Amino acid sequence: MKNLSFEFFPPKKPEGVKNLEQTAKTLAAFSPDFFSVTYGAGGSTRQGTLEAVMMIKEKIGIAAVPHLACVGSSRSEILDVILNYKELGLNRIVVLRGDLPSGMGQSGEFRYAIELVDLIRETTGDYFHIEVAAYPECHPQALSSFDDAFYLKKKMEAGANSALTQYFYNADAYFYFLDKCAKLGITIPIVPGIMPITHFEKLVRFSKLCGAEIPRWLYKRLEAYGEDQQSIKALGLEVVSDLCSRLIAGGAPGLHFYTLNQAEASIGLLNKLGIYQKVTAG
Repeated sequence: MKNLSFEFFPPKKPEGVKNLEQTAKTLAAFSPDFFSVTYGAGGSTRQGTLEAVMMIKEKIGIAAVPHLACVGSSRSEILDVILNYKELGLNRIVVLRGDLPSGMGQSGEFRYAIELVDLIRETTGDYFHIEVAAYPECHPQALSSFDDAFYLKKKMEAGANSALTQYFYNADAYFYFLDKCAKLGITIPIVPGIMPITHFEKLVRFSKLCGAEIPRWLYKRLEAYGEDQQSIKALGLEVVSDLCSRLIAGGAPGLHFYTLNQAEASIGLLNKLGIYQKVTAG
C-alpha cells in the first residue's frame, strides 16, 4: 500500500538496539516508505535518535526519518541538528513542537512547530520533505477543535509537505477533521496514525499523556478482560483492523504505525488487511 510507515523510539540499552534492528528488518519486508524515530523532550534522546536513524539507513536500507522537536532548545542547537541531518544525506524529517523535559521551566527560543518549519525552509530550502503533526481529536492544549485544522494550515503554508496524526479509535473523528481541513484549503496528505492495542494499562497511560481518546465502550471491554492478555490482543486486532479498513475505504492516503519497537502487532493488523511481507529468495 502507498504511504505505509512505522515509528520507533531510540533504545537506551544494547539489547534494545538489537531488538530494534530485528524489528526493523522484519517490518522492512512490507516495503514501507519510511521508518521514523522519535526525539525526546528537549532533545533528551538526540544522540539516540541519530544512532537509530543511521542504523536503519545503513543496515536496513529503508528511508530513515528523524523526528525533531524544538521546545526547550536554542536556535543554534536546532540548526546544528538540521545541518547535520542534511550532511548525512537524510532528506525527510518529522517536525514537532515537543514537550519540555521534567523540571525545565523555559521553552527556549521556539514555542511552536511552525517556527521550526520556517527555520528549515529558510536554511535548507526544499531539501527536506517535512512531516508535521495533526490532531483529529483536538490537541490537549487547543482552545477549540477549529484550532487544530487552523494551525495545520499555517504549517502547510510555511512549507510542510504532509502530516501524520495522533492515534485515535474513532474513524469519524478523522473524517470530520479532513472535512474541516478541506474547507480551510489544506491540500497536503494527512496520514492517520495507528496504535495497535496489546496492553490495556499501557494504552490508558499513553492516551492520558498525549490526549488520545479511548471510546467508553472500548475502554470498558478492555478493562473487563483484566490480566487476560490474549483476549485483549484479540479484541485489539479486531477493533484496530476494522478502523484501518474504514480509513482506507474512506480514502485515507496511507497508515503510520506506532510500533513501540515491536513488530508482531503491526504485522497482525497488516495481514488482517490482506497486506503481507514480500518473500525474498535465498
